[in-house]
Amino acid sequence: MTQSHIGLSKAVIPAAGLGTRFLPATKATPKEMLPVVDKPAIQYVVEEAVGAGLSDVLMITGRNKRPLEDHFDRNYELEEALSRKGDTERLGKVQESSDLATMHYVRQGDPRGLGHAVLCAAPHVGDEPFAVLLGDDLIDPRDPLLSRMVDIREREGGSVVALMEVDPAQVHLYGCAAVETTADSDVVRVTGLVEKPDPADAPSNYAVIGRYVLDPAVFGILRETPPGRGGEIQLTDALQRLAADESVGGPVHGVVFKGRRYDTGDRADYLRAIVRLACEREDLGPEFRTWLRRYVTEEMQSL
Repeated sequence: MTQSHIGLSKAVIPAAGLGTRFLPATKATPKEMLPVVDKPAIQYVVEEAVGAGLSDVLMITGRNKRPLEDHFDRNYELEEALSRKGDTERLGKVQESSDLATMHYVRQGDPRGLGHAVLCAAPHVGDEPFAVLLGDDLIDPRDPLLSRMVDIREREGGSVVALMEVDPAQVHLYGCAAVETTADSDVVRVTGLVEKPDPADAPSNYAVIGRYVLDPAVFGILRETPPGRGGEIQLTDALQRLAADESVGGPVHGVVFKGRRYDTGDRADYLRAIVRLACEREDLGPEFRTWLRRYVTEEMQSL
């Protein structure tokens, strides 16, 4: 169900990455267009934004990303062919992506990190709060993380990040947050952020995952943020500035997520996401689960 939120209607989806972990599949196909069952990963992300009431979507793209624009555009020849066949089911699926949201696109040009990608959205976003959704993280629609984050932003102001507890040995893969508890069991106050710290230096095991609701003050900070880890402009570094000085753009809070998340940027987790979502589909699940049980049983017996 789509929700309405006062003062927050825009979502930004950075999608300029090269997808090198999925080569050669991503040599000519954007990684965001890789299918998760029968729908490209990027469509799940746009659907999540729309489900949280954010119907104005800006996608930050780059070279060879034209298929993203084509997917969310009309395909009159295909629609006409399906209509002539009377295939209303597939026609509805084709039209669904083009009717989801008001889509906008801007090219990042020089890929200089997530912070730079977010800064590319400044002319479109203006002085409004906005959400950022990373296409590698798919959040199960039964776990409305983004809606909860928008609610916290409306109540507390400032910015809100999504956090997830991870194994301490894995914190070097994420931005990591120093936090204080609040009256809400799933909400913390973020007092500091570090991009991909050494586990010994990490302030906690709360990792930042790919959902943000940001105050527009972040743009001014990003313009002044020098390249950080990896020689890139890091969004984490800008959020650290906001967390350290509330007078700039309000406090930074974190929503601790304990629901279902699929990391489609990792090849093994991408496969797990397909299996899990296929198993839960009414049209595919019963037959696929039967085959999967038989396959796993046979594999175990062959060991």
